Amino acid sequence: MADADRDPFHLHGATRMARAWSGGALVTHQIPLAVVGLACLALGIVVAVIVPDSGGPAWAMAVAGCLAAGVLLLGRIVFGLLRDRRRAAL
Repeated sequence: MADADRDPFHLHGATRMARAWSGGALVTHQIPLAVVGLACLALGIVVAVIVPDSGGPAWAMAVAGCLAAGVLLLGRIVFGLLRDRRRAAL
């Protein structure tokens, strides 16, 4: 029963790669990751507004890539926060 109270991000005996992919960076670096996500969104909007669409498909792909990266990063942070709150409520 003592294992049930352990922190899921404190991996005893796990390899460095297992700790890296366990989501620990999302817990410890939420603010910098949120700033990077917002910067990706801002870059996508700036590229869409300032750069003329004479670049063809490359322009559209750059905008879509920047916006998608920002949305995915911020969505992952929100999902992690909601999951932690649900665990705390149980």
